[in-house]
Amino acid sequence: MIALTLDEIVVATAGVLHNSAGDLTVSGSVQTDSRMVTAGSIFVAKPGAETDGHLFAPIAVDQGAALLIVERLLDLPVPQIVVADAVLALGALASHVVAEVRSRGRLKVVGVTGSNGKTTTKNLLRAIFEGVGPTVAPRGSFNNEVGAPMTMLEVTDDTEFLVVEMGANGVGKIATLVKLARPDVGIVLTVGLAHAGEFGGIEATVTAKSEMVTELLPTDVAVLNIDDPRVAGMAGSTRARVQWFGLGSPNEVGVAFVRASDVRASRAGTSFTLHLASGEHFPVHFKVLGEHHVMNALAAAAAAESLGVAGAAIVAALESVERAERWRMEVLGGRDGVTIINDAYNASPDSMTAALKTLAQIREPGQRTIAVLGEMAELGALAGEEHDRIGLLTVRLNISQQVVVGPAARRMHISTINEGSWDSESAYVDTQDEAFTLLCSIVKPGDTVLVKSSNSAGLRFLGDRLGEFFS
Repeated sequence: MIALTLDEIVVATAGVLHNSAGDLTVSGSVQTDSRMVTAGSIFVAKPGAETDGHLFAPIAVDQGAALLIVERLLDLPVPQIVVADAVLALGALASHVVAEVRSRGRLKVVGVTGSNGKTTTKNLLRAIFEGVGPTVAPRGSFNNEVGAPMTMLEVTDDTEFLVVEMGANGVGKIATLVKLARPDVGIVLTVGLAHAGEFGGIEATVTAKSEMVTELLPTDVAVLNIDDPRVAGMAGSTRARVQWFGLGSPNEVGVAFVRASDVRASRAGTSFTLHLASGEHFPVHFKVLGEHHVMNALAAAAAAESLGVAGAAIVAALESVERAERWRMEVLGGRDGVTIINDAYNASPDSMTAALKTLAQIREPGQRTIAVLGEMAELGALAGEEHDRIGLLTVRLNISQQVVVGPAARRMHISTINEGSWDSESAYVDTQDEAFTLLCSIVKPGDTVLVKSSNSAGLRFLGDRLGEFFS
């Protein structure tokens, strides 16, 4: 974090200072986890669903915390700022820091949201911007009212690019993050059924995701997916200049300024021609597996170009990225030609469909494909029919073998066998251990195995286990 006096932090957080240390200036990291505190850190005692951060404040002090932001005064011998709400104070402090750095430097802020692809796009943006100047981007999926401010607080006076991933579980959440970060560029990737149960339906999801662009200024840029009608419709809700991205097929909106043509997917990645708004075009060999990730590459390219990054630098960065993220289309294995694709960090109907289509696309003549599928969580009332639909899709894509894991996903197995075109090609097991034993017995040399589920189903660990076994 940039150096701030206690008085500046008090004003930013609307708190009350206790145990004042005179003209103390703080410039250490800001942490909500006492285990991450180092000498000079600020520890924010955030109440949580399972425990209370105030209980860990003594540990933070022992670790060297210079300042505590708390909701009640603690009997500890360090300066403390008492605030009404620690999470709101964290966000306010982050907003103040970003505004300060922006006012005296070259900082540009990019916000990213969408039902799918946020983390991949964030990683691609980091790769692009790091080739140009000092960049801050989230670790993992830091995209909520705590994670996004934590990322923002990492900026320094030297930072030129800040990427903020913005997720939400309801209307109003993204608007809050946008007001904190004030992006120069706001990206909306997709609006799908991911978390639809939490939002209360697809229309509420549209409203929530559109908050990314409704707060943008006329001098800002809204990077919108022209191929998603729900996202394209957001153009009428923003004052910002719209930069379209898409796969190039004309529709009622027009043609994307940043687009891909000649898209070809293989086990080695996806190749395509990148067309930029400048009129330049470049061949790209994108190592990230899956044609659907081309859309994330286009979004990143559109945002970077709008901030003045040269086309050649964009392409070099895209080609340098080896994988989307841990447990996202991660290629493992290799022994006897067996490929394990571990894509079990998140799953929605859209991302499940995209992963299965990739599995079918990269199959070479004579090769078998195996889909190991678990629950798609947070779908609410849509869960049953969406699991049914995925079960039918595996048949229609001619996937060689399906293994469904866990009671919450069992409807995929039932709908598959009810389709009538398969006999033993679909199997159901209750546990990961059963799945591992079964797969070790049925996987043959040359097979490609996709492991896909929501994070809560935990199949990413099964994917790792298979990857190690077949390495």
